Amino acid sequence: MAAPSSLQADDQRRDKSSKAIGGDAVSERILTGDEEADILSIDENVAGAPEERLALERRLRLKVDLRLCTIAGILCSLNLLDSGVISSASVTSMPSDLQLTGNRFSVSIFIFTISSIAFQLPSTLAVRTFGPRLWFSTTTFCFGLITMCTAFIQTWQQMIALRVLLGIAMSGIYPGLTYLISTWYPRKEQQTRFAFLQTGEVVILATGGIVNYGLNQLNGKGGIAGWRYMFLVQGLIAMVLGLVTYFWIVDFPEEAHRSFWFLTPKEQDLAVSRINADRKDVKPDPFSWGEVFVHARDPKVYGFACMFFLLNLVSTALSYFLPIILQSGMGFDENQSILLSAPPYYYAVIPVLLSSIIGDKYRLRGPVIVFNCVTLIVGFCMLGFAEQVAVRYVGTYLATGAYVSNWAALSAYQSNNITGQWKRAFTAAAVTAMNGAGGIAGSFIVRSVEAPHYLTAVWVSIGSHILIIAIVAVFSVYFFFSNKLAAQGKIIIEGVEGFRYTY
Repeated sequence: MAAPSSLQADDQRRDKSSKAIGGDAVSERILTGDEEADILSIDENVAGAPEERLALERRLRLKVDLRLCTIAGILCSLNLLDSGVISSASVTSMPSDLQLTGNRFSVSIFIFTISSIAFQLPSTLAVRTFGPRLWFSTTTFCFGLITMCTAFIQTWQQMIALRVLLGIAMSGIYPGLTYLISTWYPRKEQQTRFAFLQTGEVVILATGGIVNYGLNQLNGKGGIAGWRYMFLVQGLIAMVLGLVTYFWIVDFPEEAHRSFWFLTPKEQDLAVSRINADRKDVKPDPFSWGEVFVHARDPKVYGFACMFFLLNLVSTALSYFLPIILQSGMGFDENQSILLSAPPYYYAVIPVLLSSIIGDKYRLRGPVIVFNCVTLIVGFCMLGFAEQVAVRYVGTYLATGAYVSNWAALSAYQSNNITGQWKRAFTAAAVTAMNGAGGIAGSFIVRSVEAPHYLTAVWVSIGSHILIIAIVAVFSVYFFFSNKLAAQGKIIIEGVEGFRYTY
């Protein structure tokens, strides 16, 4: 963090330089002479010997990775952690204690997703309005408080009410953090960073499953059911995390000097310069709803959103119902089901990191997504059509690793092929909303009457990923010919001179 005596001078210098690199690229983004001069002044501040600049870039990436990707992975895990808690609790006494009979359990998942979808766009825009530190710390603390309160409910109606509030608290965390990460990294580095985010998510989810197993052993201690301990302990942890978030998470690149103990002025100038060289969209235009909703006219946004919908059909079915599948479909008891739901998520760390590193190194997006889709289809075939329990359990590994990998791949795919701050915020909210809609559908495709093979879930999951492959194929053809026309000078992609699609 810059010394207090130099903050005002730093602010004035950055305000001047950000004029050259700000603005959504809605129509055109060809720089004026004054803007070019400002950019050159930034470049001079970070210029030097190639070895010196490379060393500075490595140090910058490491700092941002440690301060942003770590906390982002932890915060995004709250959504999966919630699914882990409620899925683990679903094989305890919770359904009978709260009269969660019939489809009431599915409704509790459904209503959470509805409230989350309804608030995702305003919550994502609030990250810009209030700043990442204040917004994410507040929403995380509220999430923990509501989760803790769930430990004290007595009826299924109270459960539904708290699930609505929980969805509102969670609504902006995933799209907001996806948006924030995309503003910090050039496109060629983004998939690996989204993989870091997913790694944090799945490791915490898997560990949460083991913790839930331990907490369930406290069943009856102090007259409290085991499932209540799950919500109580993890709610308290999230509240503490909310307080830590205020000091840990960082602001946007042009406001990085406001973060605690973060970048030097030279490192911040380099961060801004890297994004400007990649896509020229560091600072947003003044906010208006017109600047946001104009991007609803871009068909690409709907294609990206559809892919997230299709992906989350599978992720919700697996994350919420894996313990139920293990118990009812494979014959494991309550505690075994909770424990055995954790290892597939630990395994998922390997494919998500490997596929993302390869994707960034070779600038591949579509082929990585297709490979993950094929792997998931194989996994669901094993899960749905094999008779041996061991083979079916291995299928959960393949399916879980593939859909977690595609979360990172699809996040990079959409963020690589759009420009402009408000478009990033709008797209992040749109794809996360459709991701949530997929969650609604996914909560109904695992039908208990179809145990032990759950063929509806199997066929829907296979079909959804065939459709993802088809959408990627259409996008790839479109991106290829658009890049070709741009190279010939016939069009300007995304209104930014020199911008090319990544596919």
